[in-house]
Amino acid sequence: MSDEQQGAAWPHTIYRLLREAKVRQISYVPDGGHKELIQHCTDDADMRTISLTTEQDGIGLASGAWLGGVRSAMLMQSSGVGNCINALSLIKNCQFPFLTFVTMRGDFGEANNWQMAMGQATPVVLGAMGMVCLRIEHAEEVEETVSAALRMSFLASQSIAVLLSQRLVGAKIFK
Repeated sequence: MSDEQQGAAWPHTIYRLLREAKVRQISYVPDGGHKELIQHCTDDADMRTISLTTEQDGIGLASGAWLGGVRSAMLMQSSGVGNCINALSLIKNCQFPFLTFVTMRGDFGEANNWQMAMGQATPVVLGAMGMVCLRIEHAEEVEETVSAALRMSFLASQSIAVLLSQRLVGAKIFK
């Protein structure tokens, strides 16, 4: 598979791994970086997808799903991490598994100054809230990293953030 084909396949790889791990609920704030992954999950009759108006609501949904015996994951952009800080304390205090996939802004190739501050702060903020951050720079890292995140979250009851870099997702170009 060429680098270009492999790069285009990463959303399907994440979807496949979520499905194999029996993740049945996906919450998300609509985001261009997650567009294909959201579509794969929405098209799957065995997955429940929930569009959020704010990222912090996804944490409550994830905790409720876990208490109900359902594995879930949340999809968001790095600019939404700041909206979650208080809600992330729920995960830290209750010590239940939590898995989020964060499309990064404010890193490699960013051309929008407004995205820089939260993009640079995202790993620090998540770490301060007790989350383990795993970063994916290239498509060939997706399978191994997402598999590790699923094990760490659902088997070791950890809160894990998989940071999908702009090298992977692609930097938005403004003209």
